[in-house]
Amino acid sequence: MAEKVLDILIIGGGPIGIACGLNAKKAGLDFLIVEKGCLVNSIYNYPSTMTFFSTSEKLEIGGVPFVTISNKPTRAEALEYYRRVAVANELPVRLFEEVTELKKEEGVFIVSSSKGTYRAKHVILSTGFYDIPVLLDIPGEDLPKVMHYYKDPHYFAMQKVVVVGSSNSAIDVALETYRKGAEVTLVIRDEEVSQRVKYWVRPDIINRIKEGSIKAYVSSELVAIRNDEVDIQTPEELVTIPNDFVMAMTGYQPNFSLLRKFGIELSGDKLQPYHHPETMETNISGLYLAGVVCGGMDTHLWFIENSRVHADVIVEHIMRI
Repeated sequence: MAEKVLDILIIGGGPIGIACGLNAKKAGLDFLIVEKGCLVNSIYNYPSTMTFFSTSEKLEIGGVPFVTISNKPTRAEALEYYRRVAVANELPVRLFEEVTELKKEEGVFIVSSSKGTYRAKHVILSTGFYDIPVLLDIPGEDLPKVMHYYKDPHYFAMQKVVVVGSSNSAIDVALETYRKGAEVTLVIRDEEVSQRVKYWVRPDIINRIKEGSIKAYVSSELVAIRNDEVDIQTPEELVTIPNDFVMAMTGYQPNFSLLRKFGIELSGDKLQPYHHPETMETNISGLYLAGVVCGGMDTHLWFIENSRVHADVIVEHIMRI
C-alpha cells in the first residue's frame, strides 16, 4: 500500500502552529503538527515571571476565549491556555521531534525528522525565532557564566550581574535580579533605554538608574569577559568591573540555515524569507511561512496577535488551489 500523504504538515507547535492546525481541522484536512521541543516550546522557555505585553484576547487562537485573572496574561496562563486548546481539539501533535530535511518530489513534500519520514501535499513552517541567540562575538562569551536565556531571578541573588541590552528582556532581567539582591550593571549600546520597553516598566528602570540602584553604561559595549571581571567600552574609556554572571539579552533569530536548507530565499539585511503577503507561500510552491519567522532578523515585526491571521490566509489558499 502506498505511503499516506498528508494534506498539510505543520512544522512548529507554537501558538501559530496550533492555530494552523485548528484551521486545517475545521477545513476537514488531514494534517500533523511536528514540534522539536515541548508544546509552545518558546513560551515555555520564557522567564518564569514573564507577563505578556498583549492582552489575553489578542493572544486567542481559533476563536477560543483566553480567560485570565488580569488584563495581561502571564507565561503560566499562556501555557495552560494553548495546552488546553490543543488537547480539547484533539490536534495530532508529535513533540520532541526535530525536522531535519525537506525535499519535493513529483509535487509531494518528503519531510524527514529525528523520528521518521512524512509525505505531505503542503508544508507550513511556523518555527519562530527563539531558538538561536544573537551572539556578542567577543572574547569569553563561551564561559559558563554567560547566559542568553533567563528563567528565574533567585539564582543571581548576591551576585554581580552584567545585563547586556535595552529592550524588554534585558530590562526585566535587570529589575528582577536587582530586586532579588543582585548588584546589577546594564550595558546599553544605544543612548537610552529602548522605547519598546513595556510602558509600565520603562519608568521603573529609568528611576532605578537615576537613583543609582542599577548602574547603566549607555552608548557602550561589552568587549571582553573573563572569569571574575568584564571590560566595557564606554564613550570615554575602557572600564573593567568585577563580575559573576553576564546575561546577554541581545535577541534571538530564526534558524536561517534550516530555511536555506529547505530552499527558501532570504533577502536584505534582515534576511527576510520570501513569502507572498496575500498567501504566505514561499518561493517554493506549497511551502508556507506562518508567524514570527516571516520577519527574519526583524523580530519585532510579527507577534502572536498580528500573525495568528496567517493560519486563516494559508488554509484558505490551500482550499482554493
